[in-house]
Parts: sequence; structure tokens; C-alpha cells
Amino acid sequence: MASNLVLYRCSLLSYQYTSAATIIVGRRIVAISGNGFRACKPIRLARNYCSCSCPNPNPNPNDSAFVVANDEKYGNKQIISLTPRLYDYILSNVREPEILRQLREETASMRGSQMQVSPDQAQLLAMLVQILGAKRCIELGVYTGYSSLAVALVLPDSACLVACERDAKSLEVAKKYYELAGVSHKVDVKHGMAADILKSLILNGESCSYDFAFVDAEKRMNQEYFELLLQLVRVDGVIVIDNVLWHGKVADPLVNDAKTVSIRSFNKNIMEDPRVSISMIDQRHKKAKMRLFL
Repeated sequence: MASNLVLYRCSLLSYQYTSAATIIVGRRIVAISGNGFRACKPIRLARNYCSCSCPNPNPNPNDSAFVVANDEKYGNKQIISLTPRLYDYILSNVREPEILRQLREETASMRGSQMQVSPDQAQLLAMLVQILGAKRCIELGVYTGYSSLAVALVLPDSACLVACERDAKSLEVAKKYYELAGVSHKVDVKHGMAADILKSLILNGESCSYDFAFVDAEKRMNQEYFELLLQLVRVDGVIVIDNVLWHGKVADPLVNDAKTVSIRSFNKNIMEDPRVSISMIDQRHKKAKMRLFL
């Protein structure tokens, strides 16, 4: 689902893994940058909310341009939540290629369409790849290929994106659009379980050869994916993990289903992991309550 992202940037340090493969390790830097905070404890918000730019005296929060909550603990900063109106404005400022629009509209009629990333998220992923100058990328959880196509479109012709997906039906849609967009030569499609594919890449001698990875696969496997990707992504590479806020469930102590607990545990492990620098940013929009961006 396109709801949360967390980015891990690897530093200049490295050490030898027990299997003799090089693992990337990093600085211990925590930057929760959604609201400009740097902290390890949960943020408590004051209970004074207000909505702005409302057309009537008794506005529906969904109709207002934005909702503000004052944060008393961290300098009385104002936290603005995206409402449908404000999110629509953001989408109106997204550069979405026609081929991506066509894919998005076809996917909207399919079962599980909520798993497709949003146009603004895909644009961000593509921009990160461009900033990084990435030439070798990995994506776990392709679905119908919206995010992988966005990345492939900005990669140079000599680049490669390893696209991993376990569902053959949705993967066929992705392959069709890679072909229509003229990027099939950049995409190495792999049908199977993500962890197995990553292990095969390591056994194939591809450790530390990738620049960028995006993970939007089975949430309970995030820790294993992360450890495997640390072996595959080069020093100063970037790993982006989707859904780490899980629609806000991770912050609710009353929610303890297996998937939420695993994501909560993964977030804690990453927060305490001295090998990587991290950034966690949230955003709200229509379909998912929160989304995490770099």
C-alpha cells in the first residue's frame, strides 16, 4: 500500500559479514523530519485543533483545506494534516507521464488497487533515483508496476531495475506497461518470493552493487528484507521502506495484530540500529491516513 515510507541511507563505513560478503553500516543519526523534529520518543500533541480556509461556519474537516494541531512539547510547532482538498492540490502539481496515468486508471479497476502507490509518491521515488544517480535498483512488491515504471522512466538506458513480484497476474500488467513505455530493456522482472530473490542475488555475487531499493512487499518480512538489502545496496546507497506507520496503527497501543506488531518492532529495531542513518516523514491523504516520505 502507498501509505508510509522510511528511508535508510548507508554511510561510508563497512564491515565483513560472516559469509565474507560486505555489509553496509552507518552513522547513528535519527531525523524524524515530517514535522522537523529530532527525537526518539513519541510526539504528544496538544488538544487544540483548528481547521482553516473553510467555506462555511460549521465545516467538515474533510472539506477544509487543512487541519492544524499545536505541538507544545517541541517548540509549539504547527502540524498540518492533508485533507482531500489540499491533497488534490498536491496531485494537481504532480508531473505524471501519460503512460503512468493509463496504468493508474487500469489498476483502479483491479482487485487490490489500494496497493498501488500514489502519483506524488512515485514522483518522489523517481526524483530520489535521479538525485542519487542510481543505475542499479531493486523493487520488492511491484504489483502492477506503477512505482517501478516511474523509476524505470528516469533511469539511463544502460541501467537496470530488478522488479520482484509474487503475483503473476498483476506482474503481467506491469510487463505490458514496461513494453508500452519502451523500458523493458531496463527492467529485470523476477516472479517469486522477494526474500528468495534477494538471497539468489547475493549468491550470484551482486553484494554492494545496487544503488537504490524500494520495499513494498510483505510487511512481516521487513526485517529480513532489510538485512538482505544491506548486503546488496552499496555504501551511500538508499533503501526506502513503505508502510512503516501502517495507517497510524503502530502508534495505537490497543492495536496488536501480527502485522502491526511486526511493523512496530521493525521501526524500533531501525531506530536503534547504528549501521544506518534514517529519516521518517508522514503525510495524510484520502486513501491512507498517513504516509511516510523522505
